[in-house]
Amino acid sequence: MRLVDLLEDMEYQCIQGEIEKEIGTLVYDSRKAEQDSIFVCISGAVRDGHEFAAEVVEKGASVLIVEKDVAVEDSVTVLKVKDTRAALAELSAAYFGHPAKELVTVGITGTKGKTTATYMVQSILEASGFKTGLIGTIETIIGDKRIPSVNTTPESYMVQEYFRRMVDEGCKCVVMEVSSQGLMLHRVGGFTFDYGIFTNLEPDHIGPNEHKDLADYIHCKSLLFQQCRYGIFNGDDSHLDEILKGHTCEVETYGFSNGVDMKATGVHLTQSDGKLGVAYHMSGVLDMDVEIDIPGKFSVYNSMTAIAICRHFGVNRETILSSLAKIRVKGRVELLPVSPKFTLMIDYAHNAMSLNSLLTTLKEYNPKRLVCLFGCGGNRSRDRRFEMGEVSSKLADLTIVTSDNPRNEEPEAIVADIVTGVERADGKYITIVDRKKAIRHAIEHAEEGDVIVLAGKGHEDYQEIDGKKYHMDERDIVSDVVMDGNFIR
Repeated sequence: MRLVDLLEDMEYQCIQGEIEKEIGTLVYDSRKAEQDSIFVCISGAVRDGHEFAAEVVEKGASVLIVEKDVAVEDSVTVLKVKDTRAALAELSAAYFGHPAKELVTVGITGTKGKTTATYMVQSILEASGFKTGLIGTIETIIGDKRIPSVNTTPESYMVQEYFRRMVDEGCKCVVMEVSSQGLMLHRVGGFTFDYGIFTNLEPDHIGPNEHKDLADYIHCKSLLFQQCRYGIFNGDDSHLDEILKGHTCEVETYGFSNGVDMKATGVHLTQSDGKLGVAYHMSGVLDMDVEIDIPGKFSVYNSMTAIAICRHFGVNRETILSSLAKIRVKGRVELLPVSPKFTLMIDYAHNAMSLNSLLTTLKEYNPKRLVCLFGCGGNRSRDRRFEMGEVSSKLADLTIVTSDNPRNEEPEAIVADIVTGVERADGKYITIVDRKKAIRHAIEHAEEGDVIVLAGKGHEDYQEIDGKKYHMDERDIVSDVVMDGNFIR
């Protein structure tokens, strides 16, 4: 592979060396450097890749991509760029042969709804004969292969490698979650999305290691719409004008407001045999009745997102409706069929905002009791514990305080912090530190008409204690309780 071919779309200054040379691997992890590697010096939050320049050259790297000056032998080609993360994205796209050009690319951004919407889109497109890859918070799906995720949006090299593998597997489309961090750090650089989607925006991910303030968070979200051909937007969101600032795409909207291209009306909750759902009528560029077995108004938005995307693929409404009726997303208001007399679900709600949204939604179904079981992670903000405890105490009829991922903290200390928040309101509560025992208690003491939420773990299938991850899947725990049968059926 010739270096000059990889540099075709890049702006750079050649500080030393030649660009007319053959290269081998493209790496950004110094441990993977080898003979004839290109090494991209990423300035990370923990370590600066420029510190490893001499080390990777010693291993045989022949090209360095830098933002800062480095001192290496004259035979090494050193190319200086404005942003090495952006350069990594462009180099990765070229290195893997620009696979995005062989796929219809769909990117979904927003504070909430990204995960569910991506699975909805993939389900509909697959059912319509479009083999579709998926990249998101839970996993990456390439054909029959599922790869657990570390980040919502992987590093740009991984994105391009996944795209290439998808093309090689015969995929025609890819739908992916695009986080604000992913946009800020150029993880989806090097190509243009065919479709960009905005679900909603609420203050989140603001802090020392993420976004400096809300304006920065909004700006980063908006970058997707300067990098896509067609934009689909939640027309009800109060931040829509800010998200649209600087957009270069065509615009389509959906929501409940007048003037949107696809409007939802007649929303009503559905409930039977322990299942909770929602139904509505869509009018505008599409006219259809929709019903899904996922509760809440946010499910209307998620399904409209999916429908708005899939209509551009010419998918018929029967396929859309049948796919939505069957969709289940691991750990996202995931209903477990335990008993027709009460409802049990698992959800990833792991902060006060998401827990408040979830419990408020479930109260609309008028359960006999709303039971919320949750814990909080160790080595994280104590404020989150107080806030989540207070939210649950205000909205749930019974809070079961338990353990989550205690990490290097004592579970009892975390539970005590949560109880401090619970006692700020007047809700009933109990504490059962052992999460398995807590789940068993919740099911075995269920009453007819209850809605029980196991919150915080979602798709996770482990519990992290003292720096080690132990297998713990709440679905397995529930199955064990069901096998014992000590509850109302």
